[in-house]
Amino acid sequence: MLNPEELERYARHIVLREVGGPGQAALKKARVLVVGAGGLGAPVLMYLAAAGIGTLGIIDHDEVSLSNLQRQVIHATADVGRSKVESAAEKIRALNPHVTVHVLMQRLNAANALSVLDAYDIVVDGSDNFPTRYLVSDACFLARKVLVTGALGAFDGTLTTIRAHEQDAEGKVNPTYRCLFPEPPPPGSVPACVEAGVLGALAGTMGSLMALEVIREITGFGNGLVGRLLVFDARAMKFDILHYERDPRNPLNGDRPDTLDLSGHL
Repeated sequence: MLNPEELERYARHIVLREVGGPGQAALKKARVLVVGAGGLGAPVLMYLAAAGIGTLGIIDHDEVSLSNLQRQVIHATADVGRSKVESAAEKIRALNPHVTVHVLMQRLNAANALSVLDAYDIVVDGSDNFPTRYLVSDACFLARKVLVTGALGAFDGTLTTIRAHEQDAEGKVNPTYRCLFPEPPPPGSVPACVEAGVLGALAGTMGSLMALEVIREITGFGNGLVGRLLVFDARAMKFDILHYERDPRNPLNGDRPDTLDLSGHL
């Protein structure tokens, strides 16, 4: 149930036919884990907190640095040197005291991933490296969790939703992250953010879209991004959609699945 203060706080959601009281109640009931409190995680966390997600989990092992502040808007200058999860949790509680925040200052790995994911309904991957993206996607499949995953380039971003443990309305098995990207690129072939740079507002754009997709997944309105990769080009100010399907050769839900645990990530 929403109390009078919550009814006022979320009034602009509640008047939306596609959300309404039932949708807002679903947001309050939801438990969402955000992997990474950086460029993507910062706007995701702020907008999910503002939207009234009942429980937000944050996992990140890093500390705030001065170079983060150009795009990681959940942190402030005074937070430099603090753990990102504690800094983010403080801002969330100040923004919306109705949100329960759980923080994990550690790196998500093969040993802890399944136990961490167990407490949540939806996982949002805002990590900045390929090993973590593949770990999160494999763990979400094994744990039967919905995954919203995004990535940033210097001037471009991508976003998709993975429900590979489910079937679509026609009974077809949904694709996995590995159906879209079968293997990570060779080490060193894709420059890291510190080398290539990233446009600060681009992180805000993609993080906001990720938050929107999470809200849409919880409340159920519109057409989601399962089997569709949203691509944003900040140079051309253009959005494109790439459609993809299950690859029968993928190791998770392919015709001959061979990934039954996370031992390949150890």
